Amino acid sequence: MSKKSVLILCGGGPAPGINTVISTVAKAFLKDNYRVLGLHEGFKGLFDKNPKIKEFDFFHADRITSRGGSTLIMSRFKPKDEKLNTNLFIDNNVKLLVSIGGDDTASTANRITGFLKNEGISIANIHVPKTIDNDLPLPDRNPTFGFHSAKDEGVRIGNTTYEDARTSQNWFVMSTMGRSAGHLAFGIAASCHFPMMIIPEMFDRTSITFDKVVRLVISSMIKRKIEDIQYGVALISEGVFHNMPNSELDKCGITFTYDDHGHPELGNVSKAHIFNMLVQEKLKELNIDIKSRPVELGYELRCCRPIGFDLTLCTVLGLGVKKVFDEGKSGCMVTANSRGEITPLFLSEIQDENGKIAPRLVNINSEIVQLCYQNLFYIVENDYEDAKQYVDNPSAYDFNKILTEK
Repeated sequence: MSKKSVLILCGGGPAPGINTVISTVAKAFLKDNYRVLGLHEGFKGLFDKNPKIKEFDFFHADRITSRGGSTLIMSRFKPKDEKLNTNLFIDNNVKLLVSIGGDDTASTANRITGFLKNEGISIANIHVPKTIDNDLPLPDRNPTFGFHSAKDEGVRIGNTTYEDARTSQNWFVMSTMGRSAGHLAFGIAASCHFPMMIIPEMFDRTSITFDKVVRLVISSMIKRKIEDIQYGVALISEGVFHNMPNSELDKCGITFTYDDHGHPELGNVSKAHIFNMLVQEKLKELNIDIKSRPVELGYELRCCRPIGFDLTLCTVLGLGVKKVFDEGKSGCMVTANSRGEITPLFLSEIQDENGKIAPRLVNINSEIVQLCYQNLFYIVENDYEDAKQYVDNPSAYDFNKILTEK
């Protein structure tokens, strides 16, 4: 029989640190005399008669350790009725499937190894959770790898944008990624001292509408005008789109395409452009002379070089894969706590009765969020008299009232 091997694949979208995980897993198993195979195109490669495989040696693994992006081509492919290429596992004597991705990637890997077991092919599978959205419910609220690097890149761009706002005495309406949760937007806005941030979790007592989002931005603009500050940046998480009913999406005048899960394909449109357009229309209606420009923080965050935090975390997670495998565990995620201790996390521990994993949201009532609210600029009741020089009904732009409207 051929030498034992490990097969690595990546699903979903890129995140800083993927190469670090791949490199570490490869080095750990090469040292233990395994072949290490990388599969291009994620799960799609498992259903290809001629899969594209990269065999790692130490030098390639060592070369990619701190690089951004992924040395393995990624894919969002999810198998349906396709025929699995079982020969890939048999011919290469694969003993472990290492999947890198989100919860969908983890559950798909579980299903595939379950199918293989029924076919008499016993293979362990261990998943390394990644997402720049930081919305996987890991123990002790530990971050998903890639989040801090993406945030760091977002802060770099955000600080430059804020400097432009100061220099030009204009406003920018910025949008950033985060399908379900506002961790990335919150982290960037808080770090850059933006006067307004809008994340989906803020609407825990009212529904999200374009009108409310626009009024929150204008609330900040008016508050700053009252204080003779003529510039600013408002950061809005794309997650507000995902929490809006289709009737609201229709109002923005954009015809969205939808993915296989029914989500609007937001990568096809600039959310910042949409929000900025709506803000400008409202300002014109109010006869308020404020110039604003859109800035989209999107794909440029996903393939940046990982910062030191993620380099360390991803190295620990990669070594954790080997540790968990040597302990005979399978069908689990590998996680590391703040002390660097490795713990396997099984999907059954975080899935609901329908097999769904609820996203980890920003705790809007936490002290860190409430403290950071103090750095925002918005209208409250004490500002009503001063605000009347700009709007007839200041209460409609009251931050707290907007977020509690029935």
